[in-house]
Amino acid sequence: MKFGIFMAPFHAPGHNPTLSLESDLDLIAHLDRLGFDEAWVGEHHSAGSEIIASPEIFIMAAAARTARIKLGTGVVSLPYHNPLWVAERMVLLDHLTRGRVMLGVGPGALPTDAAMLGLEPPQMRPLLEEYLPILVHLLTRVDPISFESTRLTLKDARLHLRPYSDPLFDLAVAAVASPSGAMLAGRFGAGLLSLGATVAVGMDVLAHHWTVQEQEAATHAQVADRSKWRLVGLMHLSESDHQAREDVSYGMEQWFRYFQDVAAFPQMAVIGSKLDEMIDFVNNGLGVVGTPDRMVDQIRSLVAQSNGGFGVYLVLAHNWANPDATKRSFELFARHVMPHFQSSGSGLQAHADRAHATRAGHAEKQLQAVAEATERYQRERGR
Repeated sequence: MKFGIFMAPFHAPGHNPTLSLESDLDLIAHLDRLGFDEAWVGEHHSAGSEIIASPEIFIMAAAARTARIKLGTGVVSLPYHNPLWVAERMVLLDHLTRGRVMLGVGPGALPTDAAMLGLEPPQMRPLLEEYLPILVHLLTRVDPISFESTRLTLKDARLHLRPYSDPLFDLAVAAVASPSGAMLAGRFGAGLLSLGATVAVGMDVLAHHWTVQEQEAATHAQVADRSKWRLVGLMHLSESDHQAREDVSYGMEQWFRYFQDVAAFPQMAVIGSKLDEMIDFVNNGLGVVGTPDRMVDQIRSLVAQSNGGFGVYLVLAHNWANPDATKRSFELFARHVMPHFQSSGSGLQAHADRAHATRAGHAEKQLQAVAEATERYQRERGR
């Protein structure tokens, strides 16, 4: 299993936005040092908290501060854009990062974003379904494409540069509750970003998402690849449950109020009027505010619920705790959670278990060897 972060991001509107963006970049650099595999960055334009307007520009800034971690758009709201320019920007990023980019697309989450473009929520998914085939054509074929609709005109469009990645960087489609994202992922052989793993409804649709994707992939002669299935979940870790609960008193209430009172995004409905109620809501199967051991159990539960496993677990970034405690949480995750799901960790544990089982016999032989060496020295000195 691989691990990463899904960064909207979420910041209190009263915080200095320049410093908040700097903190986001610093966190991704920290994750790179810890060995996380991926970081996905969102696109939002309203509501005051999710302040990255261009994930592509942010990714380039993050790429300059990192060496290994892959960086994805999580997601480009495709109905807001001309798909030709989306493809052009991503291919440029692919070259500039030497293949460290990933492209995630979705219909757009915030109705307040779409409203500024004169779009209504019922238009968003049909536009995604309309634009995604154009995008895939541009990225995977060299012949030109023409298209005409009330919102978009393309005439003999083709890419200026071809992708650096061979044959193409990862392409993923977002899904929360509806089957539309899973259908598109299956149709084009793309990965699936299951944001629904973070919300109550998502706990019921994970296996359904995969079934839809498999069926659609089979219909279109594609392969549904579980290694490209990414689940997004909630967590804040500390050395004890008590300390974790203390940590999130910094900003969890603001995060909950954002989804309860500000963002018109009912798929991310959260429950709780007091901090303890909010923590209990998260810990009731949606995520973990607690110790690394609890997080291991949470991921194992998601693996079981997915009915066959998934490839990547992404932590939803938030400001529940202050920056230092947040960095410590990810360090605990890297040290104590990731090894349970990766072969390197299991190999070390097997050696430790074997050494424990044979310790008594080896210790006795060591003492015997010391005694024999001492006796041999005394004999030689007596000559």
